[in-house]
Amino acid sequence: MAVDRPAVPPRTFVPVSDPAARPRLRRATVRLLVVDPDGRMLLFRDSDPNLDGSWWITPGGGIDPGETEAAAAVRELREETGHEIGGHQLVGPLARRRVLHGYTDRVLDQDDVFYLVRTPAFEVSTAGYTEEEKVTMLGHRWWTRAELATTDETIWPANLLDLLALSERPGDWPATLPDAEESSVPG
Repeated sequence: MAVDRPAVPPRTFVPVSDPAARPRLRRATVRLLVVDPDGRMLLFRDSDPNLDGSWWITPGGGIDPGETEAAAAVRELREETGHEIGGHQLVGPLARRRVLHGYTDRVLDQDDVFYLVRTPAFEVSTAGYTEEEKVTMLGHRWWTRAELATTDETIWPANLLDLLALSERPGDWPATLPDAEESSVPG
């Protein structure tokens, strides 16, 4: 069934010279820790097209008006990976936080909620990417815990391994995490 998506102005990626003048978008989001039976976690390489470099993020995205967290999680996973799950496969919510993501053209002010999904490894399909994701997403891979613990690459959230450990302590859910900033252009 097609879901009516709210009208969001298309992103133009035009950089704003004064970081303080960037438009701000406030939204609620769901983030997914997607873990296979070998303990590997699926992450996506994200970027700001106006800058060199990139960082790795969990699958997930905005919660549409009237949509539940679970429905958004299932939809986002399907859109970003092509992988279908049922809401009963979501574990959590594990944690909540507020985070700022500053880019060259805008600032996202997000209320994140994190869920765990345990699933067999699968081939990622990007056929459901939005136009924006087609520009900013540079790849994906399954990471082991050891790789995540020792990489020099930027991973958002920075406390990803702590969140994974939290998934093993249901009595601590949902944890309230400190506010964070994960920005390519702070401000």
